[in-house]
Amino acid sequence: MSPRSGRDGPGAAAGGTKPGRPPAFDEGPPPDDALVVVRDLVKRFPARSGWLEGGRESVRAVEGVSLHIRSGETLGLVGESGCGKSTTGRCVLGLLTPDGGSVHFDGAEVGELQGAARVRFRRRAQIVFQDPFGSLNPRLTVGEALEEPLRVHRRGGEGRSARERRVAELLEMVGLRPEHRLRYPHELSGGQRQRVGIARALAPEPEFVVCDEPVSALDVSVQAQILNLLSDLQDRLGLTYLFIAHDLAVVEHVSDRVAVMYLGRVVETAPTGPLFDGPRHPYTRALLASAPALVRSRPAPAPVPLEGEPPSPLRPPPGCPFHPRCPHPRRDDECARDLPTLEAKAAEHFAACHKADVEGSVRSAEGV
Repeated sequence: MSPRSGRDGPGAAAGGTKPGRPPAFDEGPPPDDALVVVRDLVKRFPARSGWLEGGRESVRAVEGVSLHIRSGETLGLVGESGCGKSTTGRCVLGLLTPDGGSVHFDGAEVGELQGAARVRFRRRAQIVFQDPFGSLNPRLTVGEALEEPLRVHRRGGEGRSARERRVAELLEMVGLRPEHRLRYPHELSGGQRQRVGIARALAPEPEFVVCDEPVSALDVSVQAQILNLLSDLQDRLGLTYLFIAHDLAVVEHVSDRVAVMYLGRVVETAPTGPLFDGPRHPYTRALLASAPALVRSRPAPAPVPLEGEPPSPLRPPPGCPFHPRCPHPRRDDECARDLPTLEAKAAEHFAACHKADVEGSVRSAEGV
C-alpha cells in the first residue's frame, strides 16, 4: 500500500513512534519488504521577506510527504523544478534534518541513529549527485576519491594493496579502464565523471542509493549508457533506488513505481504502467502531455492547459495546492478549501484529488 499524505504542519507526526518500529499508514501497514518508510516528512527553510522590514518567512520545501520503497525496487520521484524532490532525497539520507515526520530505514528511525549505528547507516545508504563535476574533489585523483570511502568504512580489505585491488574492481564495474584511476576530474568527460560518482557510491557496498537527477547534466547518448549501467548494477548487486528526475521518459524507463510531487507534496503514486496509462491527478496528466513526442513510448494524452505559474512555496494556496492552475471542469470551492489526501483510486494507485473519485474520472471529464 502507498502512504497517505500528511495534513498538518511541522512536527505533526514527529515523536509519535518508537525507534525501530516504522509507523503504520492510514491504508494499513507498509509492506513487509519495505526498506525505506517515510511518514509525514516536513522540511522548511528560513527565507528573508520584506527587505526593508527585515521579516522572515519559511520556504515550505517538503510538506507532509509519505512514501515507502520496497527492497530491490526503484521508486521514481518526479515533478517540476522546485517541487521538493531533491530535498526529500536528502532528508531520507539524513543529509538534511527534517522539521517534522520520520524516516525509517530497515526498521530504524534515521533521525535517532547515533555512533556506530549511524556510521553503518551511512555505509548502507549512498547518493549519486546530479552534477558529476561538482560532486568530486578536484584535488583528488579518481583512485584517491574511491579509496577514501574504503578507508572510512573499512571495506575492500586491509592495507593499501587491498584497497587498490578494490578500486580496480569498482572501475571495471562502472565501465572505466584501470588507467582512469590516475586521472583528475577535469581530465574526464561528463559521462566518465558520473561513472566515477557511481563507483564512489558503490564503494561502501550500500543497499540503498538515492539517484538525484543522475543523468540530467549529460548528453542524451551518455544518458542511455548511465541508465543501463544503473539497471545492470541493480540486478547484479540487488540495490534499491530512489530515482529523482524531471524527465518522464527516464522515469518510465527505470522505475517500478512512481510518485509525483507538486509544491512539496506527493499528489499521485502508482506502479509505472498504470500511472503512465491512466493518470488520476490533473497535474500528472499535464506533465505527461508536456513530454516531447519523440520520447513517448505511449500515445500522447490530450493537451492540458494550465493557468498561471506555480504558486510560491513561501505562500502556498489554501486547500489543494494545485487548484489555482487546475483545468478540471468540476473544480469548485472544495478544492480551494480542503487539502486532499492520498486515497486509493485503483489497486496500488493513489491520488490526492477531490475530483478523481471514480475509475478514469480525471481522464474522461471533458478531455481532462
